[in-house]
Amino acid sequence: MKANVDSLHLDDVLLNCTVNYNLEVPKIIEKSLENGEGVLTKTGALQTTTGKYTGRSPKDRFIVDEPEYSSKIAWGKVNKPVSPEVFEALYQKVLEYLNHKELYVFDGFAGADQKYRLPIRVVNEFAWQNLFVHQLFIRPTKEELQTHKAEFTVISAPGFKANPDIDGTNSEAFIMLNLKEKIVLVGGTEYAGEMKKSIFSVMNYLLPQQNVLSMHCSANVGKDGDVALFFGLSGTGKTTLSADPNRSLIGDDEHGWSEDGVFNIEGGCYAKCINLSKENEPQIWDAIQFGTVLENVAIDSQRNLNFDSDEYTENTRAAYPLHYIPGAVIPSTAGHPNVIIFLTADAFGVLPPISKLTKEQAMYHFLSGYTSKLAGTERGITEPEATFSTCFGEPFLPLNPTVYAEMLGEKITKHNAKVYLVNTGWSGGPYGVGQRMKISYTRAMVTAAINGALEKATYVTDSIFGLLIPEQIAGVPNEVLQPRNTWTDKEAYDRQAKDLANRFVDNFEKFSQVSEEIKSASPKL
Repeated sequence: MKANVDSLHLDDVLLNCTVNYNLEVPKIIEKSLENGEGVLTKTGALQTTTGKYTGRSPKDRFIVDEPEYSSKIAWGKVNKPVSPEVFEALYQKVLEYLNHKELYVFDGFAGADQKYRLPIRVVNEFAWQNLFVHQLFIRPTKEELQTHKAEFTVISAPGFKANPDIDGTNSEAFIMLNLKEKIVLVGGTEYAGEMKKSIFSVMNYLLPQQNVLSMHCSANVGKDGDVALFFGLSGTGKTTLSADPNRSLIGDDEHGWSEDGVFNIEGGCYAKCINLSKENEPQIWDAIQFGTVLENVAIDSQRNLNFDSDEYTENTRAAYPLHYIPGAVIPSTAGHPNVIIFLTADAFGVLPPISKLTKEQAMYHFLSGYTSKLAGTERGITEPEATFSTCFGEPFLPLNPTVYAEMLGEKITKHNAKVYLVNTGWSGGPYGVGQRMKISYTRAMVTAAINGALEKATYVTDSIFGLLIPEQIAGVPNEVLQPRNTWTDKEAYDRQAKDLANRFVDNFEKFSQVSEEIKSASPKL
């Protein structure tokens, strides 16, 4: 590898480029429009499309296998190795491709807690992607910008297509993380979420080694300082449920939990907006304004937005800065969590809409990470697909999952956090038969968990999953709380429940090293 590339200097490496450093939002939008990258909608938001890559491409993600880092990485289907030589060759090709182009550079931070924040630089081929990272990461003050020195650099060249036969990639797209050289290389895909999640992967490597639990969760805080976390994969409701007008938003997707409390890793939100409505998600609706980036949202000839359309994908997205949400906590730090909520979108329609977990059950379900991948969030996913994603974020975890799980267990005990499992998926039958859980019911259940009402509730125990199901919650019909009661065909429910239970058991066999107490939280067949 070349020396001194841990902080890329475009004026040294790309001498022939026109470089736009840290443009203000109106100027970036102006550049995007000049380049024909998008259009301004009636709300003032910038609408753009991302071509055939409308979601993350996990099969195209690699980590450079360097000897000094190799033993710490959990290699496998998620963290696929690539040699330093393959990386270097592709890196040089990308630099040659970007040479003579007009580029856009953002300097900022990941991590709202200054003790743990990571200075980053993002180099973009497209102006609209530079607007995306400007809104999603933490923006420095003018004073901070003067002394900013990036410790990690993301280079995004969507127009460069790799040749798998020559470049050692899986396809034309690639996301390569080099921990030694502190570079993330992204090419062949226009989906902006790859940049965001690449830095999250970096933080998931760095923070646990500083005794900070990195988490794929949203977070908010009440007027009395009570903090709630919402774990879950894309599409399960992290952004929607944390955007609560009665609570202050800390962040919608990525956080750290240190000895001092929680902090947002980002400076913005990345909301899924298929079927978005002002009635159900007023804060997100109002955040779609000038400065917001809309990915793959359909518009008409009058530039009206159609949130109900999946013309491009179901994975339509809005990216906006945190301060577009009224009352958001900035800087986005808070105390230790009182309530932790695991979100799952159960496509089988089996799990209860809310249940209380013991610590052992919490550890079991955290390691299991059961949900359904929703349409469009990854390439090739066209309808909900049952999956287990350890720690509700396996695609972004470089270290062994037990590292994160053990840290969470310790913190639950130390801070006496209450844990609930919330199913935002299907009720009355599986996907295609039942209906998605009403968001008004889910909000009522989450509110009862956060305000302590569920601590006083009476519970019944599910015979298969052992989950504690409350008998009553204000604002929710009693029959909804018991999933079997919502099915017309009870025997079909029983078969489906046993099938899902078997999936849990089979998946958990890989965690043979965990304690018997955690194993005992497994479903009973």
